[in-house]
Amino acid sequence: MFFSATNKLNYGYKLYVISKQQINSESMETDKPLVTIGLSTYNRADDYLKTALDCAVSQTWPNLEIIVSDNCSDDDTEHIVKSYADPRIIYIRQKENIGAGNNFNFCLGQASGAYFHLFHDDDMIDPDFIELCMKMVMRNGDTGIIRTGTRIIDAAGNIRSIKPNYMQGLSNTDFLIKWFDDKTSLYLCSTLYNTKVLRETGGFTSETFLLNDVAAMLKVADKAGRIDISYVKAGFRRHEENRGSANQVANWVRDSVYLIDIIKNMQLDKKNQVIKKARYFLSRKCYRYIKSISSPARQAAAYFNVYSKLGYRYSPVAYHYRLNIKPRMTMKYIKKHAGRLGIGPAKT
Repeated sequence: MFFSATNKLNYGYKLYVISKQQINSESMETDKPLVTIGLSTYNRADDYLKTALDCAVSQTWPNLEIIVSDNCSDDDTEHIVKSYADPRIIYIRQKENIGAGNNFNFCLGQASGAYFHLFHDDDMIDPDFIELCMKMVMRNGDTGIIRTGTRIIDAAGNIRSIKPNYMQGLSNTDFLIKWFDDKTSLYLCSTLYNTKVLRETGGFTSETFLLNDVAAMLKVADKAGRIDISYVKAGFRRHEENRGSANQVANWVRDSVYLIDIIKNMQLDKKNQVIKKARYFLSRKCYRYIKSISSPARQAAAYFNVYSKLGYRYSPVAYHYRLNIKPRMTMKYIKKHAGRLGIGPAKT
């Protein structure tokens, strides 16, 4: 369910720091559109919260509000946010934990900006992220989403990979095909949304809130278009975590089916081809989470659930062949093990 500004009083919360009317008059008078950063946070005071806040307040775009929605943390979150003497910050503490997905939509419901960035409390954005995105909007006109490239960082902040965004000029059909062919990746941290269109399309919602950010990207891009920027301007923090419980795999499947239903309703050329690729791609993603399930019986049930619910497009047998058997059949492997395989002398 999407929680708009009109039903925000359904939640109990405390508002600190400033009210929206008190936002810096110089910013309000600028001819540049107001942009909202919605920082959803829970118990990050001891690690990443300050880094995220530093990223937000360091933005070079002059017309900015920063909404921090504290999802009833029991750490020092409130003290850390209040330590920032920045009139652009609006701190809101929920009286009870409303769940991550509802907190995302709460941030959206509070936003006054024409464009909205949902900022996870462990991710990063470069100081000119908002400015670069908005300059492209001002040059090209209003759009649904603006995407930059993304760097993947680990828990310690080390860069693990860099993913520029080379999707400029592609239709949504070709954009999705590139995604399913692993030629691009979708990350929330490097995406700026049109606030009005995001609200009209339901905000951040999905069956289990695992793919709600991607669902929002597809719905908004389908309705109002995309602008793609090649420069890498955001950092997605990848944590080592176990996503392999049977229940969690089932949730990934439910959200994958939800995503396919969105694609079916998009305005696309070659829709059947796109849907086939989506089933293959999402099956592969779901299969990856199954290996951590300890019970062989539960593993088998999880594999069948993925295979059947995602349209029998990519079988577990084919997946394991591609993952474990096919790589061993390369010429390098054959040459190295020629003697043992009985096809010639072993490599010395």
